[in-house]
Amino acid sequence: MKYYLIAGEASGDLHASHLMKELRMNDEHAEFRFFGGDLMQQQGGTLVRHYKELAYMGFIPVLLHLRTILRNMKMCKRDILEWHPDVLILVDYPGFNLSIAEFIHRHTSIPVYYYISPKIWAWKEYRIKNIKRDVDELFSILPFEVDFFEKKHHYPIHYVGNPTLDEVEEYKRTVKDDFTQFISDNELSGKPIIALLAGSRKQEIKDNLSIMVEAASVHENEYELVLAAAPNIDADYYSKILKGKRVKVIYNQTYRILNHATVALVTSGTATLETAIFRVPQVVCYYMSFGRIVSFLRRCLLKVKYISLVNLVADKEVVRELVADGMTVENVRKEMDALLPGKERRKIMMDNYDEMICRLGETGAPAKAAQMIYSCLMNK
Repeated sequence: MKYYLIAGEASGDLHASHLMKELRMNDEHAEFRFFGGDLMQQQGGTLVRHYKELAYMGFIPVLLHLRTILRNMKMCKRDILEWHPDVLILVDYPGFNLSIAEFIHRHTSIPVYYYISPKIWAWKEYRIKNIKRDVDELFSILPFEVDFFEKKHHYPIHYVGNPTLDEVEEYKRTVKDDFTQFISDNELSGKPIIALLAGSRKQEIKDNLSIMVEAASVHENEYELVLAAAPNIDADYYSKILKGKRVKVIYNQTYRILNHATVALVTSGTATLETAIFRVPQVVCYYMSFGRIVSFLRRCLLKVKYISLVNLVADKEVVRELVADGMTVENVRKEMDALLPGKERRKIMMDNYDEMICRLGETGAPAKAAQMIYSCLMNK
C-alpha cells in the first residue's frame, strides 16, 4: 500500500520514522512519500519537503513566513492528490495538518489517520469539530487523552502507548556508552554535566537559552554546561546567543547527553518526557515575551493545570514549571540547585518519575500503531 506521512518538526520525524519501520514489517509492499526529515528518509521512500522548511512558531515568525507556509501547504495538497495514497497519516503538527486533513476529506476518499493526536485538551478545544469531521482514525500516545476524546467528546480513539518509552529503552538496550568515551568523543572536560535542552525552534531557543545559561553558569567551575542542539538549527544561530559563554554545543546526541547528565534545564514538549524516562532531574523552562500578560492569558485560556507532559501524565506536579514571567534567572537557579546530588527534592522527583512511567504503560507503541493502521486499512 501507499502511505503518505506529514511530520513538521524533529520529534515528529523521530516518531514517524519508527512508525514507518513497523508499517514495513506489516506490509512488505509499503511505499512511502512524506513531508518529514532525515530519520524518515532513512526508512526509504520519497522526501517531498524537509521539516526545516515548515517549523515556524509564534505569531510574528508565522506572519513573516506566511507566503512560504501557504506555498508549502498548496504544494502538499497537490502532491497528495497526484500520488493518491491508500492513506494519509498525519503526525502531530496540528496547525498545518488539520488544514490538510480538511482538504483531503472534502475532495477525496483517501482515509485520514492521525498518529500523535493534536493537543486540543490544552487549548483550541473547538478543533474537536474538525477532527470528528476530517479524521477517520486517531492514534493517541498519552493515556489521559482517552477520557478527553471518548468520555468528554464521544470520539473513539486508539491508545497505543507512548513511543518515547520505546525510543529511550531501545537506546539503553543497544548503545553501550560509558562516560569516559562520551567525554573523549566530544572533547569535554570530564566534569559532571548540566544538560540544556532549549527547544527545536528558533523562537524557543531565542527566548529560553540565554536565561538557562545565565542560571546554570554559577556552577560552571564544578559542572560542564552541554547544549543538546536541534538538528535543524545552524551552529551560527547558537553562536550568536552563546557568544562568550562556556557552553559545549553538541548535535545529534540528545539521548547520549541525557544518559550522562546530572540535571537538566528543559523547554516544554517531548523533551520533558525523554528527560524523565532517562531519570534526569529537570526544571521545565518556558520564557515568553510579555510574560505577565502571557501568564494572565495562560490562566484564562489553557484548559490544563500543567504544560509539561511529565506533570500531565502524572496528574500532579512532579517537575517544577517556570513559565512566562515565572522564568527568571533567579527562579531557574533556585529550582536547579534543589535538584543537585544529595538534595531531598532530587530523590522525591526520581520516585515520582517511576510512578509516571508506569502510567504510560508498556513499550511497543509504534508496533501497535502500525498493526492497527494496517488492520484498519485492510478491513476497509
